[in-house]
Amino acid sequence: MKEAIRRIPLQDFFRNPEKTAFQISPEGDFVSYLAPFENRMNLYVRNVEEENALRLTSEKDRGIAGYLWSNNNTLLYLKDFNGDENYHLYGVTIDGKDLGDLTPFPGVKVEIVDRLQHIDNEMLIGLNKRNPQLFDVYRLQVETGELQLVAENPGNISNWIADHDGKIRAAVTTDGVNTSLLFRETQEEAFKTILTTNFKDKIAPSIFTADNKNLYAISDIGRDKSALVCINPKTGEEIEELFSHSEVDMDGIFFSRKRGKLIYAFYTTWKQQVHCFEEEDAIVFKKLESLIEGEKDCFITSMNKAENRFLVRTISDRSSGSYYLFNVENESLTHLADIAPWQKEEELAEMKPISYQSRDGLTIHGYLTLPQGRSPQNLPVVVNPHGGPWHRDKWYCNAEVQFLANRGYAVLQMNFRGSTGYGKKFVQAAFKEWGKAMQNDITDGVKWLIDEGIADPKRIAIYGASYGGYATLAGLTFTPDLYACGIDYVGVSNLFTFLESIPPYWQPFLEMMYEMVGHPEEDKEDLHATSPVFHVDQIKVPLFVAQGAQDPRVKKAESDQIVQALKDRGVDVAYMVKDNEGHGFLNQENRFEFYEAMEEFLATHLQ
Repeated sequence: MKEAIRRIPLQDFFRNPEKTAFQISPEGDFVSYLAPFENRMNLYVRNVEEENALRLTSEKDRGIAGYLWSNNNTLLYLKDFNGDENYHLYGVTIDGKDLGDLTPFPGVKVEIVDRLQHIDNEMLIGLNKRNPQLFDVYRLQVETGELQLVAENPGNISNWIADHDGKIRAAVTTDGVNTSLLFRETQEEAFKTILTTNFKDKIAPSIFTADNKNLYAISDIGRDKSALVCINPKTGEEIEELFSHSEVDMDGIFFSRKRGKLIYAFYTTWKQQVHCFEEEDAIVFKKLESLIEGEKDCFITSMNKAENRFLVRTISDRSSGSYYLFNVENESLTHLADIAPWQKEEELAEMKPISYQSRDGLTIHGYLTLPQGRSPQNLPVVVNPHGGPWHRDKWYCNAEVQFLANRGYAVLQMNFRGSTGYGKKFVQAAFKEWGKAMQNDITDGVKWLIDEGIADPKRIAIYGASYGGYATLAGLTFTPDLYACGIDYVGVSNLFTFLESIPPYWQPFLEMMYEMVGHPEEDKEDLHATSPVFHVDQIKVPLFVAQGAQDPRVKKAESDQIVQALKDRGVDVAYMVKDNEGHGFLNQENRFEFYEAMEEFLATHLQ
């Protein structure tokens, strides 16, 4: 007889990591990481030979969103304001000296164009301070905060690429539908258009070759699954295909500046995979795998300039993982920290890859997580479609999924059509299919689970965030007999207002959005038919809605509309709004409150 599964405290799933986001300094003598201080993620640094760390920041309103090393003495970090996503770049030295806000422009967002890891005290950043819709490139002198404009956006550039000397020599433009690759021999010359494609065919330049002559890029031109290629930027012609996979797209590459060559490419089947280009790097990965205990994947996340010290992260479906320092010269592996040391792998559930057929013959891949200690029959289920929708679910330790499984629910995640990673035909099969074929893929997954005998047809909930929130509302509206209840987290309810209220820096992509989602005039009938807010009379099961008031992507009005429409019909809907949050709840106390409400809601309506 199996032992009863412990009911893990909710806070253990959603509390801040003990330590995370480790990076190594350029010279390799310090490591940095994020850790909680007064329930907000702050920046710490320590010598690799010591355990004592110095806290460099004291953020109390909102945690740090990300950071990087500028040089061996200085770190830079990103912070927004109550979730508005207008990130500013701040600086601090390793002795705690505050360099302050390096981009102190209200309502302006910073983007990292190139870290210029090989050039101390300088980096290339993008700022939309001249025009909210466009990002110009500036060279930032980190120690002084001086900004020098190096490339003004003519109105259509969506991506800038610097060579290994820090010169902007390639760019990608969009008019919302067509995409062009631009190139120039020197930074002083004007750009020339080398290649133009419809947005359905993509080429994404990654980095120049070591001699600054050619470009490595990920391209699906002339193929369905994107491949890693080398192109001649003078002509746009593909010189050679360097690596591809028959079933999935390429995710990205890692390039060694020291060795001047590609180290590895990575891609995701049911979990992330790595392809090493050199035998010596394959040997390093094999050595790492032999040194790390347990069934875990490992990835190199950071390395010093000399490339003889690596930071390695492990991960699995039942562990948030750990960070290690690997010394290449003596092949030693030093444990730095566990991200969530309170986790016990044996108490968490396996996340298994699954697939099923859609009603029109597509293969839909996904994941099924079953609660431990329960027979996999007639279970209550939470269907969890991902956000994006141009995104995909992956195999990792997902706190939401593990929480729900621990509470006795099976969790079904599916990469419905439009999900990335499965080729451009799969993405294009979702064009103008919000609420239609995309929703059918979710419905077909639910019916597959019922046919397998795993799901209790009377105890199925649907929960999702962002596009997943839209899918939740669409599920309750267009398949009202399928679900017992739903949870919409920062989800779209009205496709008209959603398209009208996108952030200004998404404006260059608006024509593409019209082709992928629908045009408010040309597709007016379809958008009305697939906007849940206009069909709330069909919702007949309980709904819980959560929203961040500062959300710039799915504005609060999206949630207000569906809640008000239901209240106008006399339907009581639970509604949680957090004034200091944006597109999802970052602050720990708000996460706790949301998931506590979720737990109570599901226990009431799904047991």
